[in-house]
Amino acid sequence: MSHDHPTLRESSLFDRATIHEIQRAASEGIYKIRGFGAKRALPHFDDLIFLGASVSRYPLEGYRERCGTDVLLGTRHASKPLKLDIPVTIAGMSFGSLSANAKEALGRGASEVGSSTTTGDGGMTDEERGHSKTLVYQYLPSRYGMNPDDLRRADAIEVVIGQGAKPGGGGMLLGQKISDRVAEMRTLPKNIDQRSACRHPDWTGPDDLEIKIRELREITDWEKPIYVKVGATRTYYDTMLAVKAGADVIVVDGMQGGTGATQECFIEHVGIPTLAAVRLATEALQELGLHRKGVQLIVSGGIRSGADVAKAIALGADAVSIGTAALIALGDNRPDLAEEYAKLGTAPGFYEDWQAGNDPAGITTQNPELARRLDPVKAGHRLANYLRVLTLEAQTLARACGKSHLHNLEPEDLQALTLEAAAMAKVPLAGTDWIPGLR
Repeated sequence: MSHDHPTLRESSLFDRATIHEIQRAASEGIYKIRGFGAKRALPHFDDLIFLGASVSRYPLEGYRERCGTDVLLGTRHASKPLKLDIPVTIAGMSFGSLSANAKEALGRGASEVGSSTTTGDGGMTDEERGHSKTLVYQYLPSRYGMNPDDLRRADAIEVVIGQGAKPGGGGMLLGQKISDRVAEMRTLPKNIDQRSACRHPDWTGPDDLEIKIRELREITDWEKPIYVKVGATRTYYDTMLAVKAGADVIVVDGMQGGTGATQECFIEHVGIPTLAAVRLATEALQELGLHRKGVQLIVSGGIRSGADVAKAIALGADAVSIGTAALIALGDNRPDLAEEYAKLGTAPGFYEDWQAGNDPAGITTQNPELARRLDPVKAGHRLANYLRVLTLEAQTLARACGKSHLHNLEPEDLQALTLEAAAMAKVPLAGTDWIPGLR
């Protein structure tokens, strides 16, 4: 029933947003491109609950008993694995998609709390390297901005096979965001749309991935951990193959992961939810005997709170990665920018046109005037505050379950509120011992 017209009934199938999109497509003749992530309701960590300690379990006292949060990444082959103070890292987001000030702010915020940030398509900026204590360098199919010197300047390398918002698809950076500097770093023309490849140019299968990982180790003197990032689809087999190819760390990005720009049909209709992917990746590592014994698992895609962090770790992740939430912490979708958003036909809480380059918060833009609005020092501090809150919340939940380290959380600490979540996470439906599909 419409609030504006209480006697009118809106179709659930052809709601106003759907009708508007059909009309837009009919008028423009091109698919819709946008940023952000999936907006449809999907099974998520919200569908799980923790079983706090009671008579059968003993909780830890928050003011006196420690709950560890540190994590080691890359212990399998790298001579210099990463030691992070918290298990929440910043996902790869490119300079080009984001302003230089935003990239600097991400580095500042992550460094303030002892975590890492990640480059993205298009190469490494000096602002990012200079303000990131620990920086992961993405090696992508496009090779935009890639050079061996930057590989050696990084602290770890992430080979990107896919992204949760668009597994099987390549990157996209529209011409209005191709400034002189972005064009120079990517050695491509200014103001022309850039489409990144959906697969690496010199790979035809897992054997080529093994060769590429070995090349990267040789270039970096076997010092840097090598991550392999996949979009969540056939997660069990993708994890198995990436590990057998030599990966130190597996990054699984679920379909709730964000993007700077891609077709909306990709965002909403390709991939599997993060909740399902984390258990599949964990099972693959357990099958190989490497779960928490040599290969680490990072999970991303829709992580928003300390509860999400704790649940992902309980299901098998060693760490999580955030992208959309990090941009919101920097200042994206701020309510005090309501008038600016209104000029763009949107409102705080709804802004998704990260591809357009008109971001009034100065984050997803290359417009110099807009980009100057973001103070990287203040934004970095906001991000650090947010990361601290995520960590404190996760510690609170772990202590309530009687765990002295976040990594001591386990699936037995969880139950599910829905059948779908129980089946995907492979934990019992709340109040029962029933796991759909298993028993």
